[in-house]
Amino acid sequence: MTDIRCEVDGHVAVLTLDRPAKLNALTPEMAADLHGHVTALNADREVRAVVLTGAGERSFCVGSDIRELDGYEEPWDFRNRGDYGDSIRALRKPVIAAVNGYAYGGGLELAMACDIRLAAETATFAAPEIKLGWIGGSGQSALLAHSIGPGNAAVMLLTGDPIDAAQALAWGLVSRVLPQAELLDAARELAATIAARAPIAAQTAKANLRAAYTMPLDQAIQYERDLQTICFATQDAAEGRAAFAERRAPEFKGR
Repeated sequence: MTDIRCEVDGHVAVLTLDRPAKLNALTPEMAADLHGHVTALNADREVRAVVLTGAGERSFCVGSDIRELDGYEEPWDFRNRGDYGDSIRALRKPVIAAVNGYAYGGGLELAMACDIRLAAETATFAAPEIKLGWIGGSGQSALLAHSIGPGNAAVMLLTGDPIDAAQALAWGLVSRVLPQAELLDAARELAATIAARAPIAAQTAKANLRAAYTMPLDQAIQYERDLQTICFATQDAAEGRAAFAERRAPEFKGR
């Protein structure tokens, strides 16, 4: 039995962290399973968008199961462990976090590894590692600073205290806040909308957006132009132009 479920409906996959009794805390085995699912989803041409969520109504993910952390024999083993944030960042398909409860520590990092974050009204977000004597290790500082600004990031990182969904929305950490009962449907609906777009263009837009964080402006614009040229040469781009001329909905094939 696995603690991660992957369900595919049409062009949308839903990955669910399924350990609600432990607030969806991640074990090394779950991290390995997540990596395996990501590898399979990247290879599946039919899947065009992914939703990541947690089972139950209390927690999205509270990060690593702390009881598992003493199982690493050496600090270097801990340094080289399979990182679940890296796995989500390796998804080439657009991915939406449906944050249904606690997003703490590594769970916050998982949410920030996604391209878009939607939150339930009851969701809370925290970087509590400082209360335990360490800091996050999956891009927490950089991703928070990019997302909510360095000052707000400092509040979260230096206090470890949670913020609620309303504050997360005000700071730009999430794009939308919804009632708990509507969250997953809204995430699926958004994923389906993205999945209806040209798949190569969607994956390219994701790669381009990520590159824009690290490139100087002139290089970012040139990179974007190069990616645009690649997209323009696809069959989907030709289909898009033909559909526009014929006043019909395009049928994208991911080629």
